[in-house]
Amino acid sequence: MQNIKLFIELTRLNRPIGYMLLFWPCLWGLTIAYDFNSELEKFYFYSLLFLLGSVLMRSAGCIVNDIVDKNFDKKVERTKNRPIASGRVSINLAIIYSIILCGLAFLVLINFNKFTILMALLSMPLAFTYPLMKRFTYWPQLFLGITFNYGLVLAWISVNNSINIVPIIFYFGAIFWTLGYDTIYGYQDIKDDEIIGVKSTSIKFKNNPKKFISLCYMFFFLSLIIVGFLMNFNLLYFISLTVTFFHLSFYQIKSLEVTNPIMCLLKFKSNNLLGLIVFINILIGKMI
Repeated sequence: MQNIKLFIELTRLNRPIGYMLLFWPCLWGLTIAYDFNSELEKFYFYSLLFLLGSVLMRSAGCIVNDIVDKNFDKKVERTKNRPIASGRVSINLAIIYSIILCGLAFLVLINFNKFTILMALLSMPLAFTYPLMKRFTYWPQLFLGITFNYGLVLAWISVNNSINIVPIIFYFGAIFWTLGYDTIYGYQDIKDDEIIGVKSTSIKFKNNPKKFISLCYMFFFLSLIIVGFLMNFNLLYFISLTVTFFHLSFYQIKSLEVTNPIMCLLKFKSNNLLGLIVFINILIGKMI
C-alpha cells in the first residue's frame, strides 16, 4: 500500500486537474471535428482513449519533470516533499515507471489512424524537454502550452485524417489559454523561483501580471470566435461564449491577487470548469 501511495503521489493521480487540462483540448478538437449525425459510439470511444492517453502521458511527464527538477524541488517549500526530491523514490525506479506509462500510452495511441500516430510520436520531444525550459528562458509556460494543447490537433486528425486551418487556429488560441493559467500557477512559487534562479512568465511579468494574463486570454477568446465563424456555428454559440468571457475576465483576472498563493491555486484550478464551459459552447454551436 505504501508503494501504491508513493506511485500516486509521484504521478499526481490524486490531483486530476493536471490531466484534465491536458484532456480538455483533446475533447474540444474531437467535438469540432466529429459529425454528430453519425453514430456516437466512435465519439465516446475516442473520448475515452484521449482521456486515458492524457492520464498516462501526464503521469509520465510528472515523473520526468521530478527527475529533472529534483535539485530545484528540494529548495522549494511546495515541492520539497515530492517522492524523488525527498529520496523516497529512486531515480531508477522512477525511470521504470515512466517507461511503463509511455508503453501503455502507445497501446492507446495505436487505436488511431496512421497520421494521428505519426503526429503524436513527433510531439514526444516536446513533452520531455519542457521541464528543461525554465533553466534557459522566461517562457517555459509557452512550451507547456505548445505541448499540452497538441491533443487538440491530434483529435481533429483522428476523425478527419487530415488537417486544415480550423484546428490550427484553435490550437494557437489554446496555447495562450495555457500560457495564462500557468502564469497564474507560477505565482505560488515566485519567491523560491527567484532565489534558486529558475525562470518563468510569472517572474518576467510580475509587475504587470493582470495585463499579461488578460492579453493571453484575449487571444484565446478571439480564437473561439474565429473558430465559430469558420465552423458556421449558430448564433447561440456566440451568445454562450459570454459565459466563457465572464469566467476568464471577471472570475480569473479581476479578483486575482498574485501575492496570495491559495487564491492563485484556486484560479488555476478553475480552468477545469473553463474547459467544460468551452466544451458545452462547442456542443451548442454544433448541435442546437
